[in-house]
This record gives sequence, structure tokens and C-alpha cells, in this order.
Amino acid sequence: MSRLTHLDAEGNAHMVDVSEKHVTSRTATARALVEMQPATLALILEGKAKKGDVIATARIAGIMAAKKTHELIPLCHPLMISRVTVDFAPDTQASTIEVSATVKVEGKTGVEMEALTACSVACLTLYDMCKAVDRSMKIANLRLVEKAGGKSGHFTAE
Repeated sequence: MSRLTHLDAEGNAHMVDVSEKHVTSRTATARALVEMQPATLALILEGKAKKGDVIATARIAGIMAAKKTHELIPLCHPLMISRVTVDFAPDTQASTIEVSATVKVEGKTGVEMEALTACSVACLTLYDMCKAVDRSMKIANLRLVEKAGGKSGHFTAE
């Protein structure tokens, strides 16, 4: 196992120096699942939630979160993000919404944290907008599913 890059020789946390890295195209995709009662999913899909358009609001929240990741995660670099997409795949049989966030940058460091942050905030926004009718919603399986670019190359989760 390789050493943790955010710790120095004495074990102190530090921001990784990326000044010598090359600018490359980098992308990352994260996914999570929001489990809910069938009536809650129907409310979302029919556009009848009291707070408004749940999917549109969660999409905007995810995009905003990706752009602010460096303000939330202490050792992340501020990045000039090229693209953020946040997509939702409802499954009425399972009473779930799969949330997927993809982030792209031309830069010296990856965007895995931005994709994970976008996905998690989109899920949290779904919860926030529907908690009045379903406090039992569950956010599950947040994970990086793919990343490309940079020195470490391509990663695809099983």
C-alpha cells in the first residue's frame, strides 16, 4: 500500500504540492442511492412536493457543492471546474433514486472529491426537501465509480 499523500514524514496533515504536476484532462463520477417510501417517490416524480421541484433543486445543489468542495474538505485544492453533471435515475420498483455526479477539469489534480461532494449534497437535498413526509429515507452506497486522467490513470469500481 502506498503512503498517504496528505501526511508529511512526521504524520502532520498538509496540502499536497501539485506545482510540478502536468495539466491533464481529469474526470470523476460518484454515485449514491436514496431509498424512500413509494409515496415519497411518487410525490417527487409527480412534482407535488411542497418545497418545489425536488430534482431540479437537488441538481443545482450538487453543482454548487462541486464548485465549493475546497471550502468544505480542508486539504482539497480550489479548481477551475470545466463541467459538472448531476443525474437522477428513479426506480419505482425499488422505490429509490440513484444519484450520479460527474465532474471534469483540466488541471493538476483530480476531481474525485468534487464528484463525491456533488453526489452527497444532491442526495442530502433530496432528503431535505422530502423529510416532512418521509423521515425514514436512507442515503446508501456513496462511492467513486470511475475516474480518469492524471498520473494514477483510469479507475473503474467493480
